[in-house]
Formats: sequence, structure tokens, C-alpha cells
Amino acid sequence: MKSGDGRSMTIGELAGRFGLRTHVLRHWEAMGLLSPARRANGRRLYTEDDVTRVAMIVRGKAAGFGLERLRDMFEAPGPERRRELLRAQHAELERRIREIEESKRLIEHALDCPAEDFLRCPRFRRLLADLSAPKGLPTAQSG
Repeated sequence: MKSGDGRSMTIGELAGRFGLRTHVLRHWEAMGLLSPARRANGRRLYTEDDVTRVAMIVRGKAAGFGLERLRDMFEAPGPERRRELLRAQHAELERRIREIEESKRLIEHALDCPAEDFLRCPRFRRLLADLSAPKGLPTAQSG
């Protein structure tokens, strides 16, 4: 299907395009995230706008958006509210990235640790102590 060619696709075709099961699209429709432009003979027919919407949902989910928050973004009364929701999700992604980087640093140290048992390694323990310190309090240098 070429963009703007006026053609539509069935639920199976749309689901297949994204590697989804058709029941996923039906669920998103029930939640108000999708709304097929028209129905013919009781069948859902999707347009290129629906393809764009599904792509946004798939990427939004990958970015940690819940379906309810995605619906809030789609139904927002204006662009500023959408940006507020995006800013909040961006902050959450930044937090998750920091946590993942900290976990990666621990794993890398454990893999390369010269100690016989990394669980007994003083540097590994300092890294853990830094991660488990109450937020807002200074931590030991993990040098």
C-alpha cells in the first residue's frame, strides 16, 4: 500500500505489517487508541493514518508509555498538554537509562573483577553501597 493512494487494509494486513496479532489491534480499538475510518461488510478497514497511529503506539510502548498514557496523549486538548506528557515520559526514560547504566557498570566490574569472588571485592561492594545509599545523601567514591 502506497501512502496517499486511497487504499485501505484489513486488520490482518495492518497487524502483519507490525508483526502484531489481530487481537492486539482489537484491544487498542476497545481502549480508544484506534478507530478504523470505515467498515465494509462488518470488517474493519484501516488507512495510512491508522498505520501512523499504530507506529506511534508501538514506539510509545517501547519508550515505556502505558496504553492509558498513550490514549491521554492522543486525546490531549492541545499540543502543549501532549508536550507535558512527553516531557514526563522523557524524564522517566532518563531515570531508567541511569539505572540501566548503573546495572551495566556492576556487571562489567563483576565480569572483569580481578578478585577470585567478585561478591567479596571491595570495589564491587562500594559500587553496591553507592547504589543503595539513600537518595540525596553523599556516597563513597567508587574510583
